[in-house]
Amino acid sequence: MSTNTVKMLQQRNIDIEVSCFEDKLQISPSKQNKENSYLSKSKTCDMNDLVRLLNKVDIQSTQQGDQIEQEQDSTPKKQIQQGKTCRYIPLRSGQKQSLNEEFQYREIEEENQEPQKGSDYKDQGNVTLKDIYKMHVFGQPLQSEQLQWESKNLLCFADNTPSKRKILSDINPAILETYQNLMDYREQYQNSQDYQFSQRKISKVPFKVLDAPQLQDDFYLNLIDWSSQNVLSVALSSCVYLWSAYNNRVTKFCDFGNNDMVCSLIWNPQGNQLAIGTGSGEVHIYDQEKMKRIQILEGHSARVGSLAWSGNTLCSGSKDRSIILHDPRQKRQTGKFEGHKQEVCGLKWSPDEYQLASGGNDNKLFVWRMGSQIPLAKFNQHQAAVKAIAWSPHRHGLLSSGGGTADRTIRFFNTLTTQQLDWIDTGSQVCNLMFSKNVNEFVSTHGYSMNQIVCWKYPALQKVTTLMGHTSRVLFLAMSPDGETIVTGAGDETLRFWNAFPRKEQAQPINTVLLPQMIR
Repeated sequence: MSTNTVKMLQQRNIDIEVSCFEDKLQISPSKQNKENSYLSKSKTCDMNDLVRLLNKVDIQSTQQGDQIEQEQDSTPKKQIQQGKTCRYIPLRSGQKQSLNEEFQYREIEEENQEPQKGSDYKDQGNVTLKDIYKMHVFGQPLQSEQLQWESKNLLCFADNTPSKRKILSDINPAILETYQNLMDYREQYQNSQDYQFSQRKISKVPFKVLDAPQLQDDFYLNLIDWSSQNVLSVALSSCVYLWSAYNNRVTKFCDFGNNDMVCSLIWNPQGNQLAIGTGSGEVHIYDQEKMKRIQILEGHSARVGSLAWSGNTLCSGSKDRSIILHDPRQKRQTGKFEGHKQEVCGLKWSPDEYQLASGGNDNKLFVWRMGSQIPLAKFNQHQAAVKAIAWSPHRHGLLSSGGGTADRTIRFFNTLTTQQLDWIDTGSQVCNLMFSKNVNEFVSTHGYSMNQIVCWKYPALQKVTTLMGHTSRVLFLAMSPDGETIVTGAGDETLRFWNAFPRKEQAQPINTVLLPQMIR
């Protein structure tokens, strides 16, 4: 009992002296309880007196604690801030506190304290363009003492706080101007049609696949074409079939039987007549509505593997190394080009129908002009047969050509200056080339060894996408009238339809560099 009593008195800050008397204690007051003067005298007390003494001490200590709390409340706020504390707790003294002060924790330091070496201190003026870019674009706060803590509100109506305005005002004007220019350019680019167009996705799966049995696996033939009336013509051995894109109906158009075979075909610009080149060297012209042959054009002594229309003029290229110009209305020949030393396997008219490009198995690319028997330009950079030929509808005089297995390159020429502009090695045999009608891009089909279809950007010559699916050389290519869909044919006897290009209303405006033009 006496031990517990001693502990209780020690908690009340009372000095205790234990005497040798039985059941009696000698008590002396502590210095902190000087107000209790009646305890200053030494006396002996029994257990009842000791209980009464403890009750008095409890009452006095409670009154003393209340007095200390009142003195702390009356102390000015400045005196409290003089001491160092680990955090700042605002006082509710009737004054309105800001949200930042209400939720902000900070360490109170002396004003004259200097940063130590190795610390994360950063000069107030040392704000770089990279820091500002991270703050605005990536949302990273500036590691600067200028940027005070800000509450992360759930709703933020503007990003123009006074602290950030102060930061931007202290930045070097040259850096700020450069930053503003970069942000303006970034905003303009993201709102431009170029950026939106570059984000388009091209499906790598054909949306339609048609079987084409007996589709010949011959690099030098041209066996499919898409008319302006949205009708696709396909040559299967000695027969020609028509597929309508409106109703998906397939019609057998003509049959040459066992006497001849189809080597090439092409629709006229109006889409109502189909020219068919045969293995015997003849060119047959059929009327699509009547489904009857209306004319036979002669002049070649070997198969006709390539055809090209220019208005009412039909050009035919043959294995006999010649190019003949026909006028079906007058039923006569209007011209003949001779220059290739081997089979003519590619023919294409320029968009203005002023120049004719021809490619041959002699690795040569010629450009002809109406009314002249001498080629306007000769290009001999290819190392293999030139079948793939395409004119750009976006740049006047821009001609592209692709070489065979031994060459594997796509080359670009300016036919007005007769100079090569650029070239690229595709790594595969180039079978076909075709420029988009809506955007400044082109598509190429390939043979050995990947059998791929590639969409390219021009003039960057960057791949937009690569389409795979054919298991044999992609020898044939045609484009729909709206320029959105392409169809490819291969030796695997299938026709595959791809959505390769955007529609005309979605296409980006084409900014071209003007090339020298000629007035005729």
